[in-house]
Amino acid sequence: MIASLSLILLCQLAGEVFVRALALPLPGPVVGLMLLLLLLLARDRFVIVARGPLQGGGVEHASRFLVANLSLLFVPAGVGVVQKLDLVVEHGIAFLGVLAISVVATLLVTVVTFLAASRLLARGSADE
Repeated sequence: MIASLSLILLCQLAGEVFVRALALPLPGPVVGLMLLLLLLLARDRFVIVARGPLQGGGVEHASRFLVANLSLLFVPAGVGVVQKLDLVVEHGIAFLGVLAISVVATLLVTVVTFLAASRLLARGSADE
């Protein structure tokens, strides 16, 4: 489990280094997640890659553990908000506006994505 968690964090670090080295406008952890996805896909295709933390379900087990304890990762963010409560009070209306706009935008993108995926699946099943 330690090796699998280390692999996940190493992919995140590699993504962060890659993004900073090339000055890309992307979050490093997202690039690291794509790197981890490529590693997992390679593990499933090529037997030689399935070694160490990639063998068996090590990464999957470690990721399930992280998701099960995800709420603990929000504690530092909550403490930071409480420490800066004066800023929240001062800019509360702006925070609510940004929150409302982002929720509506997320819902719209989700609906559009769902409709597009539904149409592609319906078109694919009609072709068969």
